[in-house]
Amino acid sequence: MKPYKFEPYLKTTLWGGYQIAPFKGIFTAQPNIGESWEISGVPGHESVAIDRGLVDDIDVGLTLTQLIDKYKGLLVGNKVYKHFGNKFPLLVKFIDSRQDLSVQVHPNDELAMERHGCAGKTEMWYVIKSDVGAKIYSGLRKSITPDDYERLVSADNEENGENPMASVIATHEAHDGDLYFLPAGRLHAIGAGNFLAEIQETSDITYRVYDFGRKDAHGKPRELHIQEARDAIDYQVWPEYRSSYDSTKPISQLINCPHFIVHRVVVQVASQVDFKTDSFVVVMCLWGEANINGVHIHQGETILVPACENVLYIFGNASFLTATL
Repeated sequence: MKPYKFEPYLKTTLWGGYQIAPFKGIFTAQPNIGESWEISGVPGHESVAIDRGLVDDIDVGLTLTQLIDKYKGLLVGNKVYKHFGNKFPLLVKFIDSRQDLSVQVHPNDELAMERHGCAGKTEMWYVIKSDVGAKIYSGLRKSITPDDYERLVSADNEENGENPMASVIATHEAHDGDLYFLPAGRLHAIGAGNFLAEIQETSDITYRVYDFGRKDAHGKPRELHIQEARDAIDYQVWPEYRSSYDSTKPISQLINCPHFIVHRVVVQVASQVDFKTDSFVVVMCLWGEANINGVHIHQGETILVPACENVLYIFGNASFLTATL
């Protein structure tokens, strides 16, 4: 089975920018594209297979769910299929933030299942490009209690144009290649001027805590979820929120958590990569172009390599993020 390509879902947002389309080599008049959903099993926004250069490709036009129904463990891996069925477990995106995103938090799997009947959301960010002075907001800079949180986030007064809640969120200077792991429960926000890749559990459950006083397209403030977030937040203060990895290696493990394993892969001529896992492999091309298992991929494209043929035979000059279970 050859790797699959999918039609990206380009999402216009209040805070979206203009970098996603040119990065992907797409020509569109769509404004303020904040997200490109590369591979998605989210109901209503399921990825649809497109031409991958094969003659008479009978899978073109099928949704990701239909492909899993058709091929089962051959596509996603036997253990993955046994656990998730036809629900694809990851949502993979490129994100372009022209403005600050809202401060938000996601529930863990247990709380999300109790409240919403679905998975929670643990995610990661890999910064592809950041403007000078761009910020990433992740975690707490000082300890607060749930009562402190509710008092701060509900305060009417602002100091220096900021809600007091902003003073307790850890702020980080963003740099190209930075890595942030965001387990469910961690307060976070992408600052203006960041272009990044995001890999997360398949869940669209977000509790918005603070939105900088912005209004939606109809002039109304966006909904906040102050009470829902109170029980979802991890109030522990951690010594470091930016994750480290060895950027000099051609293959570096970035994240290894129960929900996904992510590597950074750099190839200059040719490479064979075997993650030795019974899982699909998502490959996001960050730069350059290559041929992977007989399918061409270039900067801004993402492919899904089936579990039954998940050893990557790469020929080209490019860098990638890969995600497996």
